[in-house]
Amino acid sequence: MSAVIMDAELPGPDPEGSPNAVTALERLRVRLEDAARSGERQLPPERQLAAELAVGRGALRRALEVLEAEGQIWRVQGKGTFLGSRPPSADGLDGLSSRTSPAEMMEVRLEVEPTLARLAALRATAEDIEMMRRVARRIAAAPDAEARELWDGALHHRIAEAAGNRLFVGLFELIDKVRQDATFQSLRERARAGAGQALLHVQHDRIIDRIAARDAAGAEAAMREHLETVARRLAAAMGGRVPLAPAAGPFAEGDADG
Repeated sequence: MSAVIMDAELPGPDPEGSPNAVTALERLRVRLEDAARSGERQLPPERQLAAELAVGRGALRRALEVLEAEGQIWRVQGKGTFLGSRPPSADGLDGLSSRTSPAEMMEVRLEVEPTLARLAALRATAEDIEMMRRVARRIAAAPDAEARELWDGALHHRIAEAAGNRLFVGLFELIDKVRQDATFQSLRERARAGAGQALLHVQHDRIIDRIAARDAAGAEAAMREHLETVARRLAAAMGGRVPLAPAAGPFAEGDADG
């Protein structure tokens, strides 16, 4: 039991006669472990979660408050309960995409995600790597743009989680929130069009291979190369260019023209 719960604060039975908050907390901890292993990012609504765990909603809310205080989850009114620690400015992100640009987003991704790939090469479990490969296959088999976007985000999030640094994951989730803006999604799909889509699949596989090989420097370089390719293709889709240093990897030649 968490040290933050004092004996005097233990709640009594739920008004509905279901288990109390101590039991709800125990069951929620198991549920969070399962969610983390499966790559789940958001818990179901309270009513559904209470039924799933066979606890009352009052007990569930108290348990959720404890987990939020511990930094295991974070909640936004009207949006739900999310796994992990609260990302910076989580409650004020709705207008952030309108105050930034694809070029700014890619600059930040290029600073954060190569480091996450390097850390993932040092810390990822065999289960993490297998999940990355499964998600990469889902991207390649995606039947439409919406599915590709969904699974692409899931792969990058899985790599971030495997890095094992909650603050970095919080930064990644902040970036990913902006990345999900409809305007940015449309631009990325245009950037993926044609032969570019196959190249991005190859680069995804290369990142995962370097992580699986525990090649930290190689994973970092592969992620940087991938993001530089994305940045150049985004710039081409917008009719401009992004001032990036030339990529040094084997797929760099010819990428600048999208």
